[in-house]
Amino acid sequence: MKNKSYIGISLIILIFGIIFIPRIVNRIKNGGLVQNDRMSLSNEMIKEDALYKVGPAPAFELTNQNNIKISNKNYAGKVYVLEFFFSTCPSICPIMNKNMAEIDKMFSKDKNFAIASITINPENDTPEVLKEHAKKLEITSENWNFLTGDKDYIFNLANKGFNLYVGENNKALGNFEHSGLFALIDKEGNIRCRKDKQGNPILYYDGLEQTGVDAIKEDINLLLNE
Repeated sequence: MKNKSYIGISLIILIFGIIFIPRIVNRIKNGGLVQNDRMSLSNEMIKEDALYKVGPAPAFELTNQNNIKISNKNYAGKVYVLEFFFSTCPSICPIMNKNMAEIDKMFSKDKNFAIASITINPENDTPEVLKEHAKKLEITSENWNFLTGDKDYIFNLANKGFNLYVGENNKALGNFEHSGLFALIDKEGNIRCRKDKQGNPILYYDGLEQTGVDAIKEDINLLLNE
């Protein structure tokens, strides 16, 4: 009986390795997620009338592309989406920017909606650089702030505040690595999300796949009408 149990366990481990290890390796090679990777839940999300309340989003104060101090207080009473990125990112950021622009296009005329894009490479991404980056993306919405500040402050905000991984890695494309996830915050400053089919909160939305973008657009609309 023990031998059969060992064979069964070994078979499960073998199947897991065949299916999942290549995917993980491929993500790392392509500058994808390295921690907090909940993207596999994207195709298993369910929509409910009321979104799960994760908890209050951390407070922050940074400087935007117009060299104006912006804090979480500027987002009070608004539904907003938050991401971490950097302007010279050669891998996932252009996809995130494109998908965020799609979200902005849908809600930019709503005064109760906003976006916060926080750079993880502030040494390069000054307000001037971020302003030029916004121009390249053809972003004209006043609701979208590209934010910069002290690197340690931003890393702490991401890793400990939002629990969205960011880090430096000279082996990664662009020398930084980070999640491709979007955080959704409601008018009261709470992080909100839907659940997967097992009833677990997804916490954040996939900013790289259309399923995640479609889901967050639905849920932004839900929160705007709460």
